[in-house]
Amino acid sequence: MKGSPLAKSPTAGPVEAGLLAQLSPMVKATVHWVPGGGALRVLEGGQGPTVVLLHGRGGAASTWFAYLTALARGHRVLAVDLPGFGMSSPGEEPVRSAEEGVRFFTDPVEALLEQLAPGPVAVVGHSLGGLVGLELALRGRVPVERLVLVDGMGLGPELERKARLFFHAGPERLARSLGPWAWARMMPPVPTPLGQRLGELGYELVSAPGGRDAATRAFNRLVPLTGPVFHHRERLVEVKVPVLLVWGEREDVLPLSLAEEAVRRFPRARLLRVDAAHSPHQERPERVLPELKAFLDAEAP
Repeated sequence: MKGSPLAKSPTAGPVEAGLLAQLSPMVKATVHWVPGGGALRVLEGGQGPTVVLLHGRGGAASTWFAYLTALARGHRVLAVDLPGFGMSSPGEEPVRSAEEGVRFFTDPVEALLEQLAPGPVAVVGHSLGGLVGLELALRGRVPVERLVLVDGMGLGPELERKARLFFHAGPERLARSLGPWAWARMMPPVPTPLGQRLGELGYELVSAPGGRDAATRAFNRLVPLTGPVFHHRERLVEVKVPVLLVWGEREDVLPLSLAEEAVRRFPRARLLRVDAAHSPHQERPERVLPELKAFLDAEAP
């Protein structure tokens, strides 16, 4: 595997470029090539215990903007663009099943971490990134010592009908059709300066030219229009490491009941309920970041 500094790419939008400039020099972007998985972009910074940040569907590593420098003051932070999203390329294999969909997103990340972070890591995953983090913990090839699931997929078969329709309608196509003003009305940002910037970043990422066809097909295998979504409910008991579940009390994608059930199944888990919707880490960073840091820095029992 080879890593190299990532110059300003012609496919990176101005909002993201501005955020990355603010993170420099503490956090820098590099690209790494993994066998069979193409290129993965990583935002890396800091020294100390390794923390891996994994975003949700349609996002990118830069959506962790509010956390990167704060965590990098005491940790080595690796925020990864999931395959097919952000600046990462998709894998080469076709996806015909939910199991292949999980491998589409997880295998390249696992190969990346086996090279970049062979020691113990803490994994923090939002939504789709939560499923990848859970899969890594269950596989055991990457030594996950702590797991944080922020409204994470994979805990059970439920997913709200409205969200299924939205995903299958194609957020990328909707964003490009609606334009930034109408998109902001449909997906209103948090009414703070940070929330406005993250809202602009979210639109820029989801409306980027070229689409995310391979990643969209893989995701749709995990989240069918009807029936159960891919999950590991019966295997949660196998995750022996400490787990922090962070969930929005106004969640409209993955019901809060999933987290309430999961906290009873994980051997060592705690649930943090936040007055937020599907992205509590972005909506309420002042609430989530201190809890996250305390969990990451706690003495191992």
